[in-house]
Amino acid sequence: MPESSDPRFVSRLTRDTLALILAGGRGTRLRQLTLWRAKPATPFGGKFRIIDFPLSNCMNSGIRRICVLTQYKAHSLILHVQRGWGFLRGEFGEFVELLPAQQRIESSWYEGTADAVYQNLDIIRNHKPKYVLILAGDHIYKMDYGTMIAQHVETGADMTVGCIEVARERAREFGVMTVDDEANVIAFAEKPQDPTAAPGNPEVALASMGIYVFNTAFLYEQLIKDSDMRASTHDFGKDIIPSVIGRYRVVAYPFRDVQTGRQSYWRDVGTVDAFWEANIELTRVSPELNLYDETWPIWTYQEQLPPAKFVFDDDDRRGMAVDSMVSGGCVISGARVSRSLLFSNVKVHSFAEIQDSVVLPDVHVGRHSRIARAVVDRGCIIPPNTVIGEDPEQDRRRFQITDSGVVLVTPDMLGQELHHVR
Repeated sequence: MPESSDPRFVSRLTRDTLALILAGGRGTRLRQLTLWRAKPATPFGGKFRIIDFPLSNCMNSGIRRICVLTQYKAHSLILHVQRGWGFLRGEFGEFVELLPAQQRIESSWYEGTADAVYQNLDIIRNHKPKYVLILAGDHIYKMDYGTMIAQHVETGADMTVGCIEVARERAREFGVMTVDDEANVIAFAEKPQDPTAAPGNPEVALASMGIYVFNTAFLYEQLIKDSDMRASTHDFGKDIIPSVIGRYRVVAYPFRDVQTGRQSYWRDVGTVDAFWEANIELTRVSPELNLYDETWPIWTYQEQLPPAKFVFDDDDRRGMAVDSMVSGGCVISGARVSRSLLFSNVKVHSFAEIQDSVVLPDVHVGRHSRIARAVVDRGCIIPPNTVIGEDPEQDRRRFQITDSGVVLVTPDMLGQELHHVR
């Protein structure tokens, strides 16, 4: 069998692969950020949506047959995928298909991650893939799936599970794998209180990334079997994986940098704190996630906007941004922005100050306002002289404050009834 380093071997595998991106989750830990949008549709990194990262990884890995499974408040997600990902040529067998919950097989909505795939078995069968790659639609990372699929084939696995190393105290939030010396998964526990340590390192555990490669016939067999089990929650982590361990070959795929062997960048931005931190990291001089990497671009849809503009250069009123990222359509008018990330079409008016904050699109910040350590949701109109992030007690009466002190501000909290359909 050819080795995984053979590009032609890998390209044949990716052509035979169908990717399913599970993008139906609400993401309740993001609080009001997902009140009117699904978590994968949440803006990230100045101009992207979270869903753009697994989609771009598929493109860059040579996987051009992709289905996006949606459910919760999916309108903005569907619009984004239609506008930004409709460039593939169907006559070449390339596509990004949207699969909203349709009750195709069952009379219920998707009841779990495995059930979401099960209810679309007829569509999957029509595409006739040899391998099925199942991805979570709500994580931030850059990954070559071709290498993982190649390992899956070379090891003769029935199922391969992507994993990362996390500190054991954090591993309680994940599905944790126990592996032998040959990376075979011999046990799996969903959110265990006492996570099993990784081989050779008692400080870390192997956590599932929610990325799976299946031989297609094996996937069909397990999904049909699971659908008949009344006690099942129909979830890959809780039900499918534990049921096949010890009976079939399940192999772990550690997500590491190919050149250095170190843990690769991966973030679950499932809380407001994690969302704020991952965005703020991008403003640093050399962030771990390189959005300027021409060899692995992140694709997206963005409306045509003029360049960012900075105006006024007086001693008491200077439009400037330092250690920050400022997107197209923004106008910094006699205001100061520092260590912050501004999405598209943000207007910051004279004498205002923004520090250590993430400001989503279409926000207006009024004169003499001060904002620090905040996430400001799309469409907020911040009145003049507003102060956010300096007095926790005052902020708590008006907004939401996380455990680490990040203030979440949405239009509803400001008395502005703006429903987020974008």
